[in-house]
Amino acid sequence: MKIGRTLLFLFLAVYLAPALASAGYWSLLDRPGSWREADWSSAGILPHPDDERQATIHVFSAATGGMKGAFASHSWIVTKEENAARYQRYDKVGWGSPVRRNGYPADAFWYSNAPRAVLSLKGAEAARLIPKVEAAIAAYPFAQPGGYRIWPGPNSNTFVAHVLKSVPELGAVLPPDAVGRDYLPFGTFVEIDPDGRDLHASLLGLIGFSAGLRSGLEFHLAGLVAGIDVMRPGVKIPALGRIGM
Repeated sequence: MKIGRTLLFLFLAVYLAPALASAGYWSLLDRPGSWREADWSSAGILPHPDDERQATIHVFSAATGGMKGAFASHSWIVTKEENAARYQRYDKVGWGSPVRRNGYPADAFWYSNAPRAVLSLKGAEAARLIPKVEAAIAAYPFAQPGGYRIWPGPNSNTFVAHVLKSVPELGAVLPPDAVGRDYLPFGTFVEIDPDGRDLHASLLGLIGFSAGLRSGLEFHLAGLVAGIDVMRPGVKIPALGRIGM
């Protein structure tokens, strides 16, 4: 019984309390009533391609629409070859062709929510990794119509997490509110990144953990992530995000 009470307390303190706090704050915000009313224009984060001649890779994340935004974010990938005239944006969406290319401006608001940079890479290293990123996008296992489920996955964050795991040289991990990032494909329960530096275990995206140099130590429950980051000291708080360096 004591162990049960301890686990219940940990669940309430670590997962439920931050989620409820985030929901309470989110309910007070002035948010668009529907996707038609939302701002999907550029947030002005990226320079015009004419002003940025280097190759670049970016990963963005932004809170999603409705009350879901209190707990979950949407992520996407942006690439630009050296001297290219435009950016290429890749999203996984729940309608039409799931992996969408250039459906929105590269640095657009998502449901009026400003994007935050998860990764920004420029120069020779970006040029070297862009073909690997594109190969990972092409190999995404849920790219067919119908290959989307909002929870527990596969969703937009499952797609971006697949690319980050497939190209570990990018050195990035999606934020704790990227619900669906921990979903593993085709009944896989354990997965090790290609460079062997991170291990992931998950039961259909519902419960699991990640451990390694990039992920630190994370515990996943129903898409919510709690953990600590070792290489870049910080804590990961469900629904609220990462606090630290």
